[in-house]
Amino acid sequence: MHPPHHAVSKARKASRTLACRNILLTTAALLSLTACNAFDRVSEIGDQPKLSVIDDPTHRDGYVPVKMPMPPPSLNERQPNSLWETGGRAFFRDQRASRVGDILTVVVTINDQAQIQNETKRSRDNSDKANLTSFLGLESKLNTVLPQAVSPSNLINAGSTTSNDGKGSIGRQEQIDLRVAATIVQILPNGNLVISGKQQVGVNYDMRELDISGVIRPQDISASNTITYDQIAEARINYGGKGTINDVQQPRYGDQLFDVLMPF
Repeated sequence: MHPPHHAVSKARKASRTLACRNILLTTAALLSLTACNAFDRVSEIGDQPKLSVIDDPTHRDGYVPVKMPMPPPSLNERQPNSLWETGGRAFFRDQRASRVGDILTVVVTINDQAQIQNETKRSRDNSDKANLTSFLGLESKLNTVLPQAVSPSNLINAGSTTSNDGKGSIGRQEQIDLRVAATIVQILPNGNLVISGKQQVGVNYDMRELDISGVIRPQDISASNTITYDQIAEARINYGGKGTINDVQQPRYGDQLFDVLMPF
């Protein structure tokens, strides 16, 4: 037994109302976020970007202690009559960073270049025809079922043509030469060190920021208490900034929203 027509119409109307309500709520949320961000930016007009305060990296939002597979712990042999410390670089004490809170210098030297070009072409032409001039005499009754313009000798005549041409090119050249001080924030069970460092530089209403974190081996730290970025496992290096120059380089919010929502 089918439900009444008015019940189906009512259900469809309720579904449409719910869909429209969800769209309106999503749009309102996006507009509120944009308005808050725009208000913050308007309130900072004429002021230099503010540097964040120095805080404990382990207390930042989203911080999660590193957990990785560890080998069985090994016991170091101690020589009570020896003045030399195992693994030490100095006679009396190793001056390299080794404890939570110690500082070491990370050297970031990146010179990357890439040139990529790609082109893809695709075309297709389809044509379909069908007729029914004789089918047990039933072809003469087609006009009683189908419109009068239908002819058994030309039932279907369809065609389609598609053509796509895509081109892409990438020309990238990145060169970074920086040194940043990082702090040991965690010691893993096998002795490896988790480091985290942040550097902010404000110049002429523009701020550059460098974030770096990862896992290093104590033996990779040089005698001058430095380590290169390519010796950092699970390295996370972020170099960017904000300010007047960054605003000019970024597309407007409307353009970014249009790029996300536009399906073509």
